[in-house]
Amino acid sequence: MGHPVVHFEVIGQDPAALRAYYGELFGWEFHTGDAATDEVSAPGDYGFVDGGTTGGINGGIGGGAGYARRTLFYVGVPDVAEALAQAESLGGTRLMGPAKAPGGDLVVAHFADPEGNLVGLAGTA
Repeated sequence: MGHPVVHFEVIGQDPAALRAYYGELFGWEFHTGDAATDEVSAPGDYGFVDGGTTGGINGGIGGGAGYARRTLFYVGVPDVAEALAQAESLGGTRLMGPAKAPGGDLVVAHFADPEGNLVGLAGTA
C-alpha cells in the first residue's frame, strides 16, 4: 500500500480572509494557532481544519504578508529526509526542509515534482 495524503494547505497573503471565504463556502471551522514551522505561515495565523469534523483529512489555511500563495497536499511518510532525497533522485527539486516543528515530533518538507507541482511531506523523522 502507498503512503496516504494526510494534510492539505491553502496559503495566501490574507489568511483571515481566506479562512472566512472557505468557512462560508464549505462550512469549515478553524482552530487558529501556529503552523508546524514559521516557513509555512506567520506565527499565530494558521487555521487548522479538523478532518474528523469534515469527514475528510486534516488541513490548514495560513500565510501572511510575504508568504507565497499556494495550495498543496502533504503525503505521510515514515522518514521525511529519506523521502525528500528520493523525490530529488527521481527528478524533483527540494524547496523546503526537512523542518522540525518547535517542541514537537512533526517534520515537514516541500518539493516540486518534475513538472513543477508543489508537494509536501510530513512525518515524525
